[in-house]
Amino acid sequence: MRIRTFVVALATATLPLTLHAQRARQPTVADATRFIESAEAQLAELSVRANQAGWVAATYITDDTEALNAEASKNYAVAVQKLALAARRFDKVKLPASTRRKFTLLRLGLSAPPPGNPGEAAELTKITTSMEADYGKGAYCPAAGAPTANQAGDCLQISELSRILVDSRDPATLLDAWQGWHRVGAPMRERYARFAELSNKGARELGFVDAGAMWRSNYDMPPADFEREVDRLWEQVKPLYVALHAYTRSRLVKQYGPQVVPPNGLIPAHLLGNMWAQEWGNIYPLVAPAGGVQTADIGELLRAKKTDVKGMVKYGDNFFVSMGFAPMPPSFWERSQFTKPRDREVVCHASAWDVDDREDLRVKMCLDITTEDFITAHHEIGHNFYQRAYEHQPFLFKGGANDGFHEAIGDAIALSITPEYLKQVGLLTTPPPGSEADIPLLLRQAMDKVAFLPFGLLVDKWRWQVFDGRTTPAAYNADWWALRARYQGVAPPVARTEADFDPGAKYHVPANTPYMRYFLARVLQFQFYRALCREAGYTGPLHRCSFYGSKAAGDKLNAMLTAGQSEPWQETLFKLTGSRELDASAITEYFAPLKTWLDSQNSGQPVGW
Repeated sequence: MRIRTFVVALATATLPLTLHAQRARQPTVADATRFIESAEAQLAELSVRANQAGWVAATYITDDTEALNAEASKNYAVAVQKLALAARRFDKVKLPASTRRKFTLLRLGLSAPPPGNPGEAAELTKITTSMEADYGKGAYCPAAGAPTANQAGDCLQISELSRILVDSRDPATLLDAWQGWHRVGAPMRERYARFAELSNKGARELGFVDAGAMWRSNYDMPPADFEREVDRLWEQVKPLYVALHAYTRSRLVKQYGPQVVPPNGLIPAHLLGNMWAQEWGNIYPLVAPAGGVQTADIGELLRAKKTDVKGMVKYGDNFFVSMGFAPMPPSFWERSQFTKPRDREVVCHASAWDVDDREDLRVKMCLDITTEDFITAHHEIGHNFYQRAYEHQPFLFKGGANDGFHEAIGDAIALSITPEYLKQVGLLTTPPPGSEADIPLLLRQAMDKVAFLPFGLLVDKWRWQVFDGRTTPAAYNADWWALRARYQGVAPPVARTEADFDPGAKYHVPANTPYMRYFLARVLQFQFYRALCREAGYTGPLHRCSFYGSKAAGDKLNAMLTAGQSEPWQETLFKLTGSRELDASAITEYFAPLKTWLDSQNSGQPVGW
């Protein structure tokens, strides 16, 4: 009780003085500076408490940890909301650019801003924490005789169900696993509608049209301009995606028959090797070029060296070290969660944590020794290196230049996981394949990188429609699948109704994590990668570049990372790439040989849907 009282008091301590000062005289630059410095100190303290509670709630799911997390999250969110409202008195004060930026970021500091009403603020936090906990505890308990049932009668969580989608080639088994997991969303439906209502109320109190407009305001440009920007990027990559879709569909028709896969229509979502059909690499064996060079199975290479999951993460750490960065501190290896514990429920969705904004860096993952998880390990530790790089920045500048930057760093590094790199670090013991391996390698890469692009775009397009009222609760599921059909060319494997809530089966929706960052990250990682390759002096085909061991590339990358969120992302991007514009041409350059090959394979076949 004492801690709770202290936290709430801390969050509101400056407000009476602020109101008194407002009555006494017009605010000055000095007043604004004192206010924002006090706000940063308060939020830094509250964020540590929220991070600690959030970590325990994610790695030890109980009713108690859920309640503690809800309380800490509420205290932080309420403090941000109150401070952001109080800060509006400085809107007309002419401030230095860096100070004004802090005020802007304070106003944009929450993805679900709570309403000023304390009861509604507590209700919003309770809803968000309960939905995330329900997702983490979600399981499918197949009836006896169901395709996914086993002799022990075990219930299956998302990791086991996802493994079925990776391994099985039986449509009935795939369908059972897909339907089983998607039941997790339905109980969240009413809570999500209330969550959207409360989030909108909080956003409007801060001066935004709705919560979606608030999200889109976080990119150093007007919300409408940002929406046009992501549509422009999609048009750059759409021809490549459509070609990949057509080729993949034709191979699935051969595997399952036209009665399961329409030769000129939407691909059923359960057949693409991923619970959300967002990445297709798990079905690469079904689409691999006939007689092509087999791509390396990194999981097999790791197992051959008897590497455990912690050792797998060390490869990611060592990549950054090779570029001149200091390794992760000992506490990272002691406090991180690398595998799924056997004695408790946890949220297995991979994430990176900076608990204290200093050196308490951690990852939370449930890793297996697989190629996919090897890439995931590089992605997550990339967050930690970014977090440490900007630790010297003031609290409100501790963040990626935009949220897409944060997601792109580790993935830009992972693009350097080429056969030459695997040979360099001793995982590959045979000579790297020559140019004859290019198409298989690029196709394998595209099945994840390119296949993801429309899904990365549509998740937030759906939420923007929810927040602005174009999508009402009565059409949640219908509009979700309409967007998936439009952008992905993917359909549900069985009829869905409004009794379902399929968006809730994707972690980022109940966890209220904005998703456009992942679409931007797919674009940015290739921009970063191309720039780092050039800095390393590489001049060959882009897809064969690895900048492992390049100190010059490391210096260039570090200059971008240390800036944090202290300036508009366009300026931070310029530091590394020499451009102030998002540009998907690095993707089309990387995959240019594959696009030519796909077009030849699709000749005479239906393209589009």
